[in-house]
Amino acid sequence: MAELKNPNQQGGQDSKTILAFTAIFLVMFLGLQFLKPKKPATPAPETQQAAAASQPAPSQVLPAAAPASDTGANTTQAVSESTTVVENELYRVTFSNRGAQVTSWILKKYRDEEGKPLDLVNHEAAAKFGYPLSLFTYDQSLTNRLQQAMFVPSATGNITAPGTLSFEYSGGGLTVRKAFKFDSSYVIHAEVSASQNGSPLATLLSWPSGFGDQDTLPHYAAATLDTALDGKADQVAFKKVVGGETLHGSFDWAGVSDLYFATIFLPDSPKNLDLVSLHNSIAVPQNRKKPDPGHVDQAPVLGAAMGAAQPYSVRIYAGPKSLDVLGAIPTNGGVSLEKVVNFGWWGIISKPLFVTLRFLHDKVTGEWGWAILILTLILNVAMLPTRFQMMKSSLKMQRIQPQMDAVKAKYAKFKTTDPRRQEMNKEIFDLQKREGVNMFGGCIPMLIQWPLLFGFYRMLSNVIELRQAHWLWLPDLSAPDPLHILPIFFIVSMFLVQWLTPSPGVDPAQQRMMAFTMPAVFGFMTWNIGSGLALYWAGSNILGIVQQVLMNRTKMGREVREIAAKRAAKRAGKPVIAARR
Repeated sequence: MAELKNPNQQGGQDSKTILAFTAIFLVMFLGLQFLKPKKPATPAPETQQAAAASQPAPSQVLPAAAPASDTGANTTQAVSESTTVVENELYRVTFSNRGAQVTSWILKKYRDEEGKPLDLVNHEAAAKFGYPLSLFTYDQSLTNRLQQAMFVPSATGNITAPGTLSFEYSGGGLTVRKAFKFDSSYVIHAEVSASQNGSPLATLLSWPSGFGDQDTLPHYAAATLDTALDGKADQVAFKKVVGGETLHGSFDWAGVSDLYFATIFLPDSPKNLDLVSLHNSIAVPQNRKKPDPGHVDQAPVLGAAMGAAQPYSVRIYAGPKSLDVLGAIPTNGGVSLEKVVNFGWWGIISKPLFVTLRFLHDKVTGEWGWAILILTLILNVAMLPTRFQMMKSSLKMQRIQPQMDAVKAKYAKFKTTDPRRQEMNKEIFDLQKREGVNMFGGCIPMLIQWPLLFGFYRMLSNVIELRQAHWLWLPDLSAPDPLHILPIFFIVSMFLVQWLTPSPGVDPAQQRMMAFTMPAVFGFMTWNIGSGLALYWAGSNILGIVQQVLMNRTKMGREVREIAAKRAAKRAGKPVIAARR
């Protein structure tokens, strides 16, 4: 927001304080935006081995033929591969009877970068690490066998939800059954049972290979392992996920997600299932449009598997990280699935902001860009009293500045370490108290506004509603402006705000430096952030210009500018003249 970046300065010392706050702001924001790993480290060999144990590599795939012992009445196997497509208004899921697993999971309401319906299956990763709803075991050869087993499906062809689909396999002492139920939502219900030579077998239903919208390193790096264990929700970044690690407990839900989509297992009661985290890596080209084998990054591929050593049942959510959709999914009294949308520390601010933004979109404008601008207007009007407070505090400080300078001059002969310097501080404090001046009066309103800015940043960076949302020339409000119109407009408008804002307590050289460097720094940031946030900043600057022009015309604004002109003339050794800007 304009007022965050252009406060009225309050004397030399207060100017340093505000510069310090600005530096802190830049460090925090750059930390949020840019301090993400550019090249995720390839998992350690032991981690890769543990993760690889969960899924077969292409060279490890076993032939589809039944074992030699698979003869007689105890054998249940299909003679050829077949597919079954289950469809409702939200998805179209394609099952293969080879492994009784999913080979395609189309979300009808979402598009990929080429404008085609989005497939949640990451086919390149799945070919290496396993397909969705395949079975994980702690025995690599057994996992390979299950993924290549020719299950007998209850139906082939097309099924329209609501409906059911089951797969059965038996042979060589191994008996496995998977059954799925489908309704009109993004949630499907699964039941799994497995035994070997009559004894229960630990098999876990898995989503091992990330998501189909992951096409660049940042998209892979946004993946997290999401859990709600014993009533507490947690999200673990890919860097901290250990492949092959097993968690056991009372899960409300658990799974994996990237920035916009998630797959979450919601176990039926009792919630005493195991969760295994899967962490692999895959090479992705640095330039998707012109792939070069010599220029690739190792991207993390996260997955999860849930199950037990006895028959179990779970619900599986595979869909968008939309607050409305997630909030409507029952969790049997546990933690809401809304927690999968990660607003971080700023959730207490970000969520109300998004609720307001969504209301403006749904009820007022129908366009996310206009909704952002209207919300920007509302927030700037709400913050207008803080701008007046900053100017009022600045004016009070400037009125007593000559007296403060006189006190400082009286003690100038003493060193900084001299105890008599404490007397100077006491005199200045007493003077400020007597005149009703709070030395932090201009900084406190700014500190109130910063959480709002960070909350807005987190909100616009995490809501799927802005993904591929068009507005005027902007094709995607979640991505940077491809024409760079917003960053350029932002730099120009921020410079105008700096120029219009009187700063009587700031050295002219310092003021000129801030007038040019701050727009350049923040303009660079808008060059790389989502255009939705850049639109908010640019809109805030325009409103800041209007507000500052009006404030400069008030009696208080004229006095501030007159003081600024007098101090500038005194420094330059020129006669004082009436100040006009």
